Amino acid sequence: MNGMEMPEEVFDLLNGKEPVDKQHEAMMLLTVSEEGWPHTAMISVGEIVAVSRKELRIGLWPDTSTTANVIRTQKATLVLFWKGKAQYIRLSLERLKELPNAQHQRERFYAQIVEAREDMAKYAEITSGIKIDLKNPKEVVERWSETIEDLLR
Repeated sequence: MNGMEMPEEVFDLLNGKEPVDKQHEAMMLLTVSEEGWPHTAMISVGEIVAVSRKELRIGLWPDTSTTANVIRTQKATLVLFWKGKAQYIRLSLERLKELPNAQHQRERFYAQIVEAREDMAKYAEITSGIKIDLKNPKEVVERWSETIEDLLR
């Protein structure tokens, strides 16, 4: 599937609901460095929320290479593995105003999907994506929930 919107199953993963049930899922956010090299960062379901199948909000840690790359290029690619498929989602990003009363300091971005592509091989099955175990799940999931609230404002 190619198009300008994410599949329904990816929307369900990124909808911001029930982050405790999705706490083991991680994705890659790809940007381009000032030197023109690909730059890869990990992103969790607590830092990205789908507001529709065509739009996302992303909250990145300030003062990181990924954040600087997004501010400079206004582009990124989200890569995830979900339900037996690889998903490559190209994004056009716009920096959002700072929230003075944000619960957690993040650089916030509005992201519009430019292209969404699914990939799977006929000869092999993707059995898992990037999986993580949180060191302090209660604290992290609470922070994620608060960050999602901030992203949706």
